[in-house]
This record gives sequence, C-alpha cells and structure tokens, in this order.
Amino acid sequence: MKKFIISAVAVAMACFAFVSCSKKAKSNETAAASVKVAMVTDSGDINDQSFNQTTYAASKAFCEENNLAFNYYKPAGDSTADRIASINAAIQDDYNVVVLPGFLFAEAIVETAELNSDVKFIGLDVSEFDIMSAAEAKGKKDWKIPQNVFCAVYEEQISGYMAGYAAVKEGFRHLGFLGGMAVPAVIKFGFGYVQGINAAAEEMGIAKDVTVEYVYGGQFYGDPQIKASMDGWYKNRGVEVVFACGGGIWNSAADAAKDIGAKVIGVDVDQTAQINKYADGMCVTSATKGLGATVKAVLGAILSDNWSTYAGKVESLGLVSATEIEKNYVQLPTETWTMKNFTVENYKSLVADIYNKKLSISSDIANVPAHTVTLNIYPNIK
Repeated sequence: MKKFIISAVAVAMACFAFVSCSKKAKSNETAAASVKVAMVTDSGDINDQSFNQTTYAASKAFCEENNLAFNYYKPAGDSTADRIASINAAIQDDYNVVVLPGFLFAEAIVETAELNSDVKFIGLDVSEFDIMSAAEAKGKKDWKIPQNVFCAVYEEQISGYMAGYAAVKEGFRHLGFLGGMAVPAVIKFGFGYVQGINAAAEEMGIAKDVTVEYVYGGQFYGDPQIKASMDGWYKNRGVEVVFACGGGIWNSAADAAKDIGAKVIGVDVDQTAQINKYADGMCVTSATKGLGATVKAVLGAILSDNWSTYAGKVESLGLVSATEIEKNYVQLPTETWTMKNFTVENYKSLVADIYNKKLSISSDIANVPAHTVTLNIYPNIK
C-alpha cells in the first residue's frame, strides 16, 4: 500500500511538473508570438559601422534566437518628422517594441510614446537631458517619461578615462581630443579622457611633459575644414594621437593622420577595422558603449514579462563587474588589442581599480577637470 501511495504521489508530481513545464513553454511561445521588434535608424544606415549597425545586429540576433518577428526602418531624411514617420510606419505594421539608437530620437519619443501606450520604446544613448529638453521645446514643462519608455545612457567618462590612461601608458605624450558637438555624452568622453591622461601622467611623474589639445568640431561629420584643423595638429603641433568622438567626425582625423603615420582612438563601438582602412595600425583602441548588451538585456526583460524593471526610467550604465570585463557597458575592446606597453592585464587591473572605487572619475560636464598636464582648449571649429 505504501509503495502504491508513493508511486501515486510520484506520478502526480511528474504530471504536475509536466503541466508546469508545458504551461511555461506555452507561455514563452505566446510571449514570442506577441512580441514584434522594430528598429529605426537615426541619420545613418545599418552598415554605418557605428550605432545603427551595432543596434541592428544585436536586435536581429536576439530576435532570431528567440523566434521573434523583426524588421528595421530607415527614415527618408535626417529630421524628426522623418524619424516619427518611420516609427509610425513600424507601429502601423503591428510592431510593438521599437528600438531607437541615438539622442536624435528624443523629440520623436516625446511626440509618439504617449500616443502609443501599447508600444514599448527603447531609446539608446537618449539622456534625461535630451528627453526633457525636447519636451520643454514642445511646451511640456512638467512632462514625465511614460511607462512604455526606457532610455539608456552610458558612463562615457569611464571609457574615455580608460582610453586616455592607456594612451599615456602606451607612450603617447602629445594627445588630442576632437569632439563632434558639445552635448553631454561627448563632453563626458572628452573630460574622462583628460582625467585618464592626467592620472597616468601623474603616476609616471611626467605631467610636465604631456600636452592635450582639445576642440569640438561643431558637427557630427567630417569635412575639409575639420581635416585642415587636424592637419595642423598632426603636422605643425606634433600631436601623436587624436580621440575622435562624435558620429563620422573621425573620418577627418583619420584622413589627416594617414598623411604622416599618426594615430586615432575610436569611439562608441570597436572602430579598429574602419580606422585601419586609412592606414594599417592607425587605431590605438576605442572607447566603447555596450549597445548590444543593452538591447539583449531589455528585450530579454520584455520577453520574460519583466518590463517593469525598465518602465519609465533613464538608466546610466557603466561597470557591472571588476573581473568579467566583457559584461561591462563601457570598456576598451580586447579582441583587437594592439598596445604593447599597456597590456590587457594592465587594462584588467585598471577596470578593477575603477570598479572598486580606488580611482575616482568625475562625471561633471560643467567644469573642466583638474589637471597638471598642459591642456589647450580651443573654440569650436565650426
């Protein structure tokens, strides 16, 4: 009798487990069937080797792995109206999750999110400043971010710091920073870069021998005038490496660097391949943001019905591990590492020191960082 009872219980438990697993599987299938993901490009295309391409690849890969419908939309032009039109087209095609890479989408989010409460909006590199400025420009002074919106920003000052620190440790003594427009993300990259340069120089006792040239181009693309400025830096002032930060403005730095065998530091994504097309070995490193990791995390939360973790928030993403460096949202890429004097092991130690608060990096964008190296700041090129 006891054996029969035990067997009956075992059968009941097995049936319960089977039913539970079946329900879970069915729930996942239902979730997959109901989630449709669209990505809208900003002012570029999915082959821009930057924000759009990284976001597209991450969104597409996640959707393929999880059997989700996916498509991307390219606006007809570079305007908020064009971006809104593409968002609306995606929604009309029944896509209920829209991934939007770049601060240019701030105004479009303000315009469309409240009107489409059943659609989830994921803004990458869209800050609270971007969103609230766009809302105020529309006369919405007390506007609050809707619950169907999540925006991620990144602690650019950390990866900027890493790039500057690494460059000095590698042996560069005359460095430059070419920003696009003086928006918060670009300023954080630049000020972090200065802090890293200064910290490494002071550690090495060479602050008096290190110089930084610093300027904003006033736009997010290169042109002959910006190249001419970089020519002046490289050829006349002896600048060895420029951190080019802001859309396609890096092209002007690379175009100038190739003429004399100088170097460039990339930004946002690992730009080694595209920078090295100008000259082999031109790219020193890149100060990156974890766009792909963000896409994977947020889409995963939606699929597992955990959107509430992100709903109505703007989160600043930075370091999440002292040892598993590939999980961090800001980093230097190690797969394409070429530096000799500053090694990957040195980099790992730097990450651990930053994560464990042994090093302090300011995110202040209102005040130039304290420094003992020579820092020359110039008016915008344009």
